[in-house]
Amino acid sequence: MKNRLKVLRAERDWTQADLAAALGVSRQTINAIEKQKYDPSLSLAFKASRLFKLPIEGIFEDEEEEV
Repeated sequence: MKNRLKVLRAERDWTQADLAAALGVSRQTINAIEKQKYDPSLSLAFKASRLFKLPIEGIFEDEEEEV
């Protein structure tokens, strides 16, 4: 699943650790999501949506929709 987490995080000058703390996950989880090696749970996607004040679709993109 493509996502904009790295861009959104950089716009706020946050480290992966900062974002991880805000979302209640490990820095490794943020790293894996940013590198598209791990898809977040729905609850984590909602947390990110609230944190960045964006709809989930503004952060995460389903790659299958592009086909």
